Formats: sequence, C-alpha cells, structure tokens
Amino acid sequence: MSMRRFATATGGLLATLLAVSIVSFLLIALLPGDLALVILSDAATPERVAALRQELGLDQPIWVRYLTWLGNLLQGNFGNSIHSGEPTLEVILSRLPVTIELILLTQLLALVIAIPLAIWSAYRRGSAFDHATLMFCLVKLSLPSFVLALGLIYVFALQLGWLPATGFVSLEEGLRDNIESMILPVTALALTEAPIYLRLLRSEMVSTLQQNYISLARGMGLPTWRILIQNALRPSSLNLITVVGVNMGRLMGGAIIIETMFALPGIGQLLVESVYQQEYLMTQGIVLFVGVMFIVINLLTDLVYAVVDPRLLRDAGA
Repeated sequence: MSMRRFATATGGLLATLLAVSIVSFLLIALLPGDLALVILSDAATPERVAALRQELGLDQPIWVRYLTWLGNLLQGNFGNSIHSGEPTLEVILSRLPVTIELILLTQLLALVIAIPLAIWSAYRRGSAFDHATLMFCLVKLSLPSFVLALGLIYVFALQLGWLPATGFVSLEEGLRDNIESMILPVTALALTEAPIYLRLLRSEMVSTLQQNYISLARGMGLPTWRILIQNALRPSSLNLITVVGVNMGRLMGGAIIIETMFALPGIGQLLVESVYQQEYLMTQGIVLFVGVMFIVINLLTDLVYAVVDPRLLRDAGA
C-alpha cells in the first residue's frame, strides 16, 4: 500500500473516531436540565450539587469540558460510576466477555446454517429445495429476534425443561453449563442473522456458477463438491465477509433486548441498567466503547477481506 493511501486511510480512521467521541460526549452534555441535580436526585443539596458540578466540570464551557474529557480518554480514563465509584472502563471490560461470546457463537451458528443451505440452494436453483429455502428466509426475516426468543423460552425452557430460561454460567464454572446457558439466546439471534447471510451468499453463488471458469472446471471433470467449495465459494464470499463484520459491530450494541431477556450480564444489559440507574457517565462510556469497537471490527473486516482476495492488496499498492 502506498504511503499516500495509508495516510488517507489513517486520516479517515482518526476522523471517524473523533466524530464518535463528539457524538458520545454530546449525548450526555446536551441533556436538558442540570445533570448534577438529575444524578443526585433525592439526595441533592445545594452543597452536593455544587460539588458534583465542579467534579464533572459542568461549570466550564462545553468545549473545555469536551477537551478535558477527550484528554482523559486518551489516558484510558473513562470516568467513574456515580453510585459505586468503580472506573467505568473496568466495569465495561468486565461485561465484555459475555457479549463477545454471545456475538461469536451467534455468528458461528448463523454461518453454519447459512453457508451449506446457500451453496446447495444456488446449485439447485429453481428447485423445490431452493423455493423452500427462500421461503424460510422470508419467514425468518419477518420475525424479530425477541419474538423468536419468547417462542424458544416457552418451548425449550417452560414446556420441555431442557434448557434454562434465563441466567448465565461462565466458562470457569463449567463448559457444559456455559453452553446450556447460551443456547437459547444464541439461537434466537443466529436464526435472525442466518437468512441475511443465506440470501446474500446464494445470490453471489448463482452469479459465480455462471462464470466461464466454472464451466471449464466442469468440463475438466472435477467433482461437484470441489467446484462448489473450492472454485465457487471463495469468490462468492467476499460480500458475505463484509456483512458479517458489519453485523458483528452492530451486534455489539444491538443485543440489548436478548441480553436483557435472558439476563446475560453483557454490555447490552449494562447499558439498560445504566439508563435506569441514571448512570449517565457509564452510559456515555458504553456508547463510546461500542462505537470504537464497531470501527475496529470493520477495520479488521477489511484486512480479512484483503486476505481472502489478495488482489485488493495489489490494487491498494497500485
């Protein structure tokens, strides 16, 4: 990659991070009313309100407050919880493993469902299997994840009693119990993501299977499975990689409902708790953290994209 392109990409990344920081700051700074009075609520006294306003810098101009806040961020200081006094970043990081496990398992299950169905559906385009697959996608896309989650809880937790309805067991407490506690939330999210991947990959595969090199591979007598997996899947998966990366960033902050429904102590549930408890600094930190993670995940997606198709690296260096 040329220095000019590298500088442009780095500048764009820094500009995006700066924009995320500004939005995160203004999210709390522009709330109506006196933030110190809202935080203290019934415990507010003139002296405590004045002290908190000084502690939070609310007596300073908004641009001074932003620069001070940004300077603290660059030192890894996201502020402290108003009620517990715990560092905000430490609290977020303590909840992060749960959300990461939920996202990774969701994406893995969604891809396990979507890829085989998409490959075979593209190969058997126009068949009854293909129509049934597309109907499955249409039905699933019309069902929100929380509706599906309620159905899964009713059937597998309440009626059959096979799986816990709520709660989380960490890996340290046991692999089996951890998996059992994640099956229902992961399934609810994966069955929502899988149709998106399935339709996208099927469409790309249908186009790829019409290319001349696929006809050449067939003429050479290569087995069908090899043509589908080695010759057609790889060039058809580039857009899928992009969408998976974007969805991982989206799920980082979008699993709020599922984490709340299943009582998973992840970042989504922490955000809900922060709003209810009027932990505005914690809310601000979570929004910023999720925004930064979204950008980082998309950057990593671009790198994976280039590894899958090395031509992108050569083009970038041109």
